[in-house]
Amino acid sequence: MIITISGESGSGKTTVGKLLASSLNYKFFSGGYFFRKKAEEYNMDLIDFSNYAEHHPEIDKEEDRMIVEFMQHNDNIILESRLSGYMAYKNNINAIKIYLNTDIATRVDRLASRDKGVDRAGIMTRARSEFLRYMIFYGIDYRVFTNYDYIIDTDHISPENIVNDIVDFYNKFEPDKNKG
Repeated sequence: MIITISGESGSGKTTVGKLLASSLNYKFFSGGYFFRKKAEEYNMDLIDFSNYAEHHPEIDKEEDRMIVEFMQHNDNIILESRLSGYMAYKNNINAIKIYLNTDIATRVDRLASRDKGVDRAGIMTRARSEFLRYMIFYGIDYRVFTNYDYIIDTDHISPENIVNDIVDFYNKFEPDKNKG
């Protein structure tokens, strides 16, 4: 089974994804890692690279090809990225598609503790850039929840409790996997 985890920056995708992978003994893969590595290759911070990517669709298209190919050739994986759920849906890949929803205040707090020098303005600039890229390149708003199987508001729930909720949801799809 493939499980995708989507959501905005600071929603908990990576933290929850890693914990979930450990809980299910799955492999974990992060689309954000690709984007950060590309930003480093271009010697840009994430905000500048997001702005650059607005005018260079090949950046997102390369990441998308990698994500779709990875899902097509792997099983028992947790894949987190902003568009992983959409990509699974669009490419008819059998996956449980999770969306982690979070308000801006929580996102700012989480990102400020994770990334040095991040502030609300930077987070909003990056979110705007991502929204514009996805609307222009794909004609989608990834925050519209119609393509997701399970939406979780993560503002006041611990990552461990989120993982427990996802495992319970997962067991509805794979009931025999966790029987002893």
